[in-house]
Amino acid sequence: MDRVWQWAWDRYPGRYTWAIFGIAAALNFVVYLFFAMLIVAFERSDRYAAAAGVTVATAVAEAYLSARPGLNPGRLVDRWAAGQPVDRTAALEATYTWSRTTRITATWGHLIAAAAQFAAIAAITGAAGQLVAQYAALGAFISLALSGIAAHSIPESAIRPARLAIAADTRLGEDLPRSHPTFAAWANGIVVAAACAFSAGGAMVAVLAGQVREHPILVVAIAIGLALLFAVPITVATSFSPLLQPIRDLARGTERVAAGDYSQPLPVVQDDDLGALAASFNRMQAGLTERRRLHTAFGTYVDPALAARLLEQGDDVFTGERREVTVMFVDIRDFTPYAEANSAEDTVARLNALFEIVVPSVVEAGGHVNKFLGDGALAVFGAPNDLIPHADAAVGAAVQIARRVAKRFDGELRIGIGLNTGVVIVGTIGGGGKLEFTLIGDAVNVAARVEQITKTTGDTILLTQHCVEVLRSDEFPLEERGSHALKGKALPIKLFGIRVEP
Repeated sequence: MDRVWQWAWDRYPGRYTWAIFGIAAALNFVVYLFFAMLIVAFERSDRYAAAAGVTVATAVAEAYLSARPGLNPGRLVDRWAAGQPVDRTAALEATYTWSRTTRITATWGHLIAAAAQFAAIAAITGAAGQLVAQYAALGAFISLALSGIAAHSIPESAIRPARLAIAADTRLGEDLPRSHPTFAAWANGIVVAAACAFSAGGAMVAVLAGQVREHPILVVAIAIGLALLFAVPITVATSFSPLLQPIRDLARGTERVAAGDYSQPLPVVQDDDLGALAASFNRMQAGLTERRRLHTAFGTYVDPALAARLLEQGDDVFTGERREVTVMFVDIRDFTPYAEANSAEDTVARLNALFEIVVPSVVEAGGHVNKFLGDGALAVFGAPNDLIPHADAAVGAAVQIARRVAKRFDGELRIGIGLNTGVVIVGTIGGGGKLEFTLIGDAVNVAARVEQITKTTGDTILLTQHCVEVLRSDEFPLEERGSHALKGKALPIKLFGIRVEP
């Protein structure tokens, strides 16, 4: 049934009010025509044409009387669908008004129309006065089941395509009032009552026709037949399906979220508890979207390995400890004159081009880029995550950086890399809500001094003897550069260079 309403909305968006009226009249005619023909047959009459005419008139009148109070809000929706200047929120609110008014009038419309139709058909077939009254009571009884479905489930199902189109990808429906918080659970009870009413109605038809004594099996057959032909298809198509559609939307939404897609909110197009559930899901999805955005930003401004560890273990994981690490300083040669001669945009672009080489090379080797220092960077191997052998990883990353820089810039940009191994204090420092993972120790200062000496020796990479002593691999071609005095150190430190092949 949902497909029928969607087809009508797609085909007649500017005249959807009358499309609903036509479809509702057709449904009424199909349902009551069956009962009309049964009455004619049981009364052994040949007034089938007259009964069909009464059924047509009843179906049209009932559909119009049920839909009449909702025509004004329906026209507002039609104008919005036709592209006229109508406020979207007002149009969405009109669909709720439309549904509520239809629920009330459809209940009385079904009751009165069915009773009148059954009585009229009984009269034209020549039934006695008492039977006419009994047939009217039968029509009212059966209409109680139909009105339960038609007055609640069908309006929700029929108006749903309009609500989906009006709400689109917005979240307008979440702020609208919830006027029926227990409707979904209550409607299920109506479905059960409808099935029972149809079955009982079939038996009553047989009783009124005087067939119980003559044909007892026929009574049971009619009751079962009516239940199968009408109760099951109609209740499933018009009641269960609309109630299950929001659940299907929720299931698809959870699948999208599980796949990492937070871009589509659920349509909130009902004013019952299922609508409230959809709104809650959207709020949850919005929270996940914000968390993902923060996680992405966190991973952008903080080293991925550090970010992952902080998210898993909390911010107290780096309270301070001593570790043996290998420290790397990377700096650009003669960058100050370049910055003075070029625009700020070109200067930043050149720095970013270098760091796009440095950062991946360090991360791939298992290291951590601790901070950027103007035209240089400080990296550490062995903290915050354990890395053995950290010296080999640092030297390998330095060689990779040197090769990639030479290939990328072809001599237009030259760098110096200083490496040193030693024990440092690692931990988070700061205050006032601002914390930073940092390294403290003489090994860090020595690495910075060694990088400065690359300008004197002409090497791209220089290692201290401490770093060379902990190397486990002999694949790096080391060349002695003698002992050099470093600022702040009483004794000279022996350095080694690495010849980097393209």
